[in-house]
Amino acid sequence: MPIHSTLSRATAFCEKFNIRVPILMAPMAGACPASLAIAIAKAGGLGGCGALLMQPAAIKAWASEVRAGSNGGFQLNLWIPDQPPKRDVAIEDAVRRFLRNWGPEVERAAGDINLPDFDAQCEATLAAGPAIVSSIMGLYPNHFVARMKAKGVKWFATATTVSEAKAAEDAGADVIVAQGMEAGGHRGAFDATKAEARMVGLFCLLPAVVDAVKIPVVATGGIADGRGVAAALLLGASAVQVGTAFLRCPEAKISGAWADAIGRTLPEETIVTRAFSGRAGRSIATAYARAAADPAAPAPAPYPVQRGLTQAMRDAAVRENDIDRIQAWAGQSASPAKADAAGDVVRRIWEDAQALLR
Repeated sequence: MPIHSTLSRATAFCEKFNIRVPILMAPMAGACPASLAIAIAKAGGLGGCGALLMQPAAIKAWASEVRAGSNGGFQLNLWIPDQPPKRDVAIEDAVRRFLRNWGPEVERAAGDINLPDFDAQCEATLAAGPAIVSSIMGLYPNHFVARMKAKGVKWFATATTVSEAKAAEDAGADVIVAQGMEAGGHRGAFDATKAEARMVGLFCLLPAVVDAVKIPVVATGGIADGRGVAAALLLGASAVQVGTAFLRCPEAKISGAWADAIGRTLPEETIVTRAFSGRAGRSIATAYARAAADPAAPAPAPYPVQRGLTQAMRDAAVRENDIDRIQAWAGQSASPAKADAAGDVVRRIWEDAQALLR
């Protein structure tokens, strides 16, 4: 593919979605403060909010804060909910006993977690007036897609396989965010039971998705520097989405232990685990994550029950700055992340990518 067409495609994407740089902030639920989105938007990229755990008022407040701090764009991201989990007291009790080794005693009621109402989140998302709404873990219902279209809101749909990408395009998505297996945090698989079995590396997934759909594709997963951006664009992406590379930035406001660990984590030192939330996600291979992967450890409860059961441990870990128990999501390209201002990271990544592509 000619270099000029690669850069032209990225430029066209930026013009279409009103950004200056084809770098999107991954909407990392629990690690997407407005401060980080503001810094990235000011540098010309696209801010992001993972609103999975946010009540409607918090979604509105986040959008208002970002608008007050920057005239740049942002995406609001929602997690398409699963069916209610099947509860099993024996499994949950086994997890509770296991967690005694890692934190305070866990009450049975901890698994009775109530997530924010999805329909109310959808209403709040539209009311916040973003230019872009993104999805993960599935597809928005047709009636919500129709309302987005009527308001001129663009839908960026996360897909982890070619079949998911095609389904999203058929459902009306404007952009596919192709998530490679290298990505940190939760896998975006539409079918939670197949998340581990259908993991595809970005360099295989990306060109296959580009060939399979007619809409622009954003690459995400393991992109942390200009080399990754250049490679993704050469493989057909119109832009990239970056997560872990921003987590060490001061604007991300994560715990020091987590930020420091990201900087020294090699690709083989991450692990896909359900031990934190019940859903498959890529984490640093901390002591807890490794112990939970031992054959003698109990199977995790389903999402979000496992999330509720591990909440006390995770909260204590953050208070104590203890990396061994923190929910330390990280992609396989963690170590290139620098503890620099987010705007500087955006500018450096894009300048380095352009230098390689010219």
